[in-house]
Amino acid sequence: MPERSRPRRPARSATRPSDRARQGDPARLAAYTLLRAVDDGAYANLELPNVLRRNRIGGRDAAFATELAFGTIRWQGLYDRFIAVAADRPVDRLDPGVRDALRLGAHQLFGMRVPQHAAADQTVALARQVNGAGAAGLVNAVMRRLSERSREDWVTAVVTEADPVTALAARESHPEWVVRALRQALLGHGASSAESVSADLARLVEVDNVPPRVALVARPGLATVDELVDGGADPSVLSRVGAVLPHGDPSLIPSVRDGRAAVQDEGSQLVALALAAATTSVLGPAAGRWLDLCAGPGGKAGLLAGLAVQAGADLVAEEVVPHRADLVRQSLRAAVAAARAAGRTVQIRTGDGRLVGTDEPAAYERVLVDAPCTGLGSLRRRPEARWRRQPSDLAELGPLQRDLLASALAATAVGGVVGYATCSPHLSETTFVVRDTVKRRDDVEIADARPLFTASDGSPVTDLGDGPFAQLWPHLHGTDGMFFALLRKVDPVAAR
Repeated sequence: MPERSRPRRPARSATRPSDRARQGDPARLAAYTLLRAVDDGAYANLELPNVLRRNRIGGRDAAFATELAFGTIRWQGLYDRFIAVAADRPVDRLDPGVRDALRLGAHQLFGMRVPQHAAADQTVALARQVNGAGAAGLVNAVMRRLSERSREDWVTAVVTEADPVTALAARESHPEWVVRALRQALLGHGASSAESVSADLARLVEVDNVPPRVALVARPGLATVDELVDGGADPSVLSRVGAVLPHGDPSLIPSVRDGRAAVQDEGSQLVALALAAATTSVLGPAAGRWLDLCAGPGGKAGLLAGLAVQAGADLVAEEVVPHRADLVRQSLRAAVAAARAAGRTVQIRTGDGRLVGTDEPAAYERVLVDAPCTGLGSLRRRPEARWRRQPSDLAELGPLQRDLLASALAATAVGGVVGYATCSPHLSETTFVVRDTVKRRDDVEIADARPLFTASDGSPVTDLGDGPFAQLWPHLHGTDGMFFALLRKVDPVAAR
């Protein structure tokens, strides 16, 4: 968490004007480059490795650039309020490059242990390098004004809303609609009561601003948790196939580098493990056939592939976007080879999951629908999502989610199961989708998913809600906010 109360004096460079840096240092320039790429539509977690590689940045400089860029993106909503006062103009009237330089400077002042004079000097130098001498003068003046108050004093000055949810959203740098949706989700999933929801909501959005741990998965049949531990990780408490890397670069671990293990949130691991653990009673050609209906970029498919082979089953991984399907192929290269050696198949296809139910009716025993969603459960990991997503996205995603779930159910044989998952607790993407779909059918039952969530020692994972659905939370479980529903395909005649 950032330092919230530190006495401030106006930032003054410790060097003479003639000796001050004329260019920003490489780590800060990399952070700036990432912010500009994100502003153009890039995903921070995907673009960061490219930026670091192009600029030949590693080690401590890479860690600094990562913390600076990701922290700035998380807190930009609050920092923009500070900057607007210090610059005496709305931030949307600033040149985008100048605005991003100031955001980076603000995070160094208020969210990192960077000395004031270094934050000011380096931010001005960066602005001079990327925006010109005129911009440097403006940035210098704004940085001096920003440094005149502590973070807490700035928050007191700019967060004046009376409504507690509105004020919380401003103070913790979230769009208000996101915070209100999370409040409804806490109540709707049974994670909070009317009495506890305010405190629970505050904790949840605070945790959204804490960088997540690097979680790893040892893909069954390809790697072991012991290999990850030998690489410096600690065994996961939540996932029997998981580990947590407290520090360092995961790509330096051999099993991660060659695709036998991977970076994957523990919540995503639990979802795949839950689907694999569900009981089925499928007979005939569909038995032993598993489907990942929305497989890109391949994380859950990689775990399911190993679990399928261990169970003597085959896996089809379907992805509609060609470049994401290529990512699945790359991620599952080792799994495909291992399946072939075991006499099983792991097939990656490019296709529209909404058509599978029509094209392959009753063809699968287990189907995972990891549906496209707003991603409100992964705001720690994808900081730009909170600013990029809008309430209007729900109107587009809702029909798609329902269509994919309906297709998955049609593709599932009687006695089989469908796991519906989202990385969002939003009620419109979770319980509403499932219940709306099920009430239109007489061949589906909702099963209690919670008993399928077991920790690495075999004990039940707690705080999953009132059921029958399972909802994970960043502030309760330390995972992404994964939702999971288990639907069982039944004979409609026998069910009457």
